[in-house]
Amino acid sequence: MSSATEQLAKLLGRLPESVSSLKPTDSGWEAQVEVLELERIPDTTSVLASYRVSLDEEGTLISFERTRRYTRGTIDRPF
Repeated sequence: MSSATEQLAKLLGRLPESVSSLKPTDSGWEAQVEVLELERIPDTTSVLASYRVSLDEEGTLISFERTRRYTRGTIDRPF
């Protein structure tokens, strides 16, 4: 996962903050990675994004897609 976050950081020009999920797929792995997109004061108003990242079996990044943008202070609504 560290290799994938490094690769994503190079592509986006921003450091990932966390990996919120990781699951195996038929061709490798899929992860959700949280990235700080816009730092604000106070910190709870900073804008983050969630990216779906696809990796091959060796951990090489194959593709990524931003799936969500949100402020740090936002919580998900229950289903």
